[in-house]
Amino acid sequence: MADYYFRLAISAQRYLSYYRGTTRAVLVQAEDGTRVQFPARHLQPFITRDGIFGRFRLCTDDGQRLVALQRVGD
Repeated sequence: MADYYFRLAISAQRYLSYYRGTTRAVLVQAEDGTRVQFPARHLQPFITRDGIFGRFRLCTDDGQRLVALQRVGD
């Protein structure tokens, strides 16, 4: 199991491409330098009218499959 911490700053306008399905995956660089890709649909609980902003933790299982995505700060 691994945890990856990263920050996101996605405006509401930019998130439309994820929402509409034209962009299906999000690629982020974790604080330790690791690049992590995950399905954009996992961001839906964090959408505000301004977009998605803050610090997040992505937890994966031993097979590197997403187990949880949580907001952990601003």
